Amino acid sequence: AGAARRAAAPHRTGGVVLAAAGSRDSDAAVDTARSAALLSARLGGVPVLPGHASGSGPTVPEAVRALAALGHDRIAVASYFTAPGRFAAQCASAAPGLAAAPLGAHPAVARLVLRRYEQALASAPLSHPAATVGV
Repeated sequence: AGAARRAAAPHRTGGVVLAAAGSRDSDAAVDTARSAALLSARLGGVPVLPGHASGSGPTVPEAVRALAALGHDRIAVASYFTAPGRFAAQCASAAPGLAAAPLGAHPAVARLVLRRYEQALASAPLSHPAATVGV
């Protein structure tokens, strides 16, 4: 996504598709659209459209075509996947340019999961003593 921002800087011709698994649940599509808007803001206004591997559209290829129709000729696909797999590979293969790897391998994701776990523990103490199981 950063490469799309750098590519877009001189002529604003870059764009990004935020590729997600997709769902028939409308709340999931709203969440992906919200994340796309946050990524756009983080990239200094580079257009970011959501694209889905399944469920309700638009698909990643449709989002790529929409950006191209708006005149963006340098389009990257940013992964909104936590792990590699069929959907992540399918979305990456639809990228006309750069495609980001899934998020799961990034150390920031592990830190976020740990922080959320610690927050959950702090806000909801166990009602019974924890048991330890030897392995």
